Amino acid sequence: MLTLINNATIVNEGRQYNGAVVIDGDYIIDVLEQPVAEVEHFDNVIDATGLYLLPGVIDDHVHFREPGLTYKADIATESRTAAAGGVTSFMDMPNTVPPTTTPDLLEEKFLLGAEKSRVNYTFFFGATNQNAYLLPTLDPTHVPGIKLFMGSSTGNMLVDDNDVLHEIFRSAPVLIMAHCEDQRIIELNIADFKRKYKGQNDFPVRYHSRIRSVEACYESSAKAIRLAKETGARLHIAHISSARELELLDDNLDITQKQITAEACVAHLMFSTEDYDHLGARIKCNPSIKTPEDREALREALAMGQIDLVATDHAPHLLREKEGGALKAASGMPMIQFSLVSMLELSDQGYFPVERVVELMAHNPARLYHIDRRGFIRKGYYADLVLVDPAANWQVLSGRYYTKCGWTPMDERTFKWRVRRTFVNGKTAYADGIVIDGVRGMALKFNA
Repeated sequence: MLTLINNATIVNEGRQYNGAVVIDGDYIIDVLEQPVAEVEHFDNVIDATGLYLLPGVIDDHVHFREPGLTYKADIATESRTAAAGGVTSFMDMPNTVPPTTTPDLLEEKFLLGAEKSRVNYTFFFGATNQNAYLLPTLDPTHVPGIKLFMGSSTGNMLVDDNDVLHEIFRSAPVLIMAHCEDQRIIELNIADFKRKYKGQNDFPVRYHSRIRSVEACYESSAKAIRLAKETGARLHIAHISSARELELLDDNLDITQKQITAEACVAHLMFSTEDYDHLGARIKCNPSIKTPEDREALREALAMGQIDLVATDHAPHLLREKEGGALKAASGMPMIQFSLVSMLELSDQGYFPVERVVELMAHNPARLYHIDRRGFIRKGYYADLVLVDPAANWQVLSGRYYTKCGWTPMDERTFKWRVRRTFVNGKTAYADGIVIDGVRGMALKFNA
């Protein structure tokens, strides 16, 4: 069946133009730099007048909580949420229950993805202090990368043995995504707060950024970079959160020329320590939300090339798990439905052009992971696409989000941009508030 998306403002590979895209089955078969006048021979015509057509977002950092934590999220519910946000592919983290740290457990997750996911999917392999010997057996065409926790977070997968760390960097056949926070510094900061507060076991959430501090992030990121340079490993630093860490990164806009790359997450771009008074533990995450000055530096680094792509670290918890302060409240928040529109709002504020949003959220993830035929609007590529309205002027309200945990820190926020339609492998997965039943994604493949 031939589908025509006509009269769209196409944003792709650094350009904008009014044109059309033709889809046949799973694939884009033509990209036209002007609208089609004669539309009778198409089976399905979508008039995209006034809308922008972008490549679907590739989110390389999500926690969909399956297996083992499905009371708060699962692959089916969160992939629905992804589709509603214009995200057509996701890469899920290994800190589930049990953690994805053996080949058998990894393949079980792929089976779950094939059964349940509404969008395209893949899964990271988790490194531990005990499984470095398994890393050389990973298939680079099947596995996007190794997730390495150099700071303790949800799932207790901290790797803190220096000999093991060196072996992981030396033997990894795929990219290493590192969560960088120095656990020793974090524990010293907690001890200092307990002395100050006379043995209390929790503190106001606004102190989270002083416990999981800039120093903790910087020291761990610096260590990961040293290991990568010593061994030649490809390193991707997850969720950069502070201005100081940017000193460690190159400002080269060409991601293909980098051994060491970095990711920013939407939460660190949208919130700051000033938001704790209003949102409290709803914006508690690891690494912590930091100062307005850090947030401003991160936004500017996206334009300069120090940060190479944007993800969400989408991490649902039930609201009752978010009760408490800097130590007791769970860390993480659901963000995937609002990542694209948030970035487009930042573009409107002048931080970077819309073309850079597409590069950070679609082109660069495809380049970094060598994803097969995705991330661009090109003939012969999978038709992973999103239509967005630049003048919707809508407010996030209860019932307008899909995550299983039932809340978002974006509640009551007003957006100008809105996702109108999401295509996954040529099929409409979401349209104007409705997630389409029956659509299933594919496992991502990688060109080794």
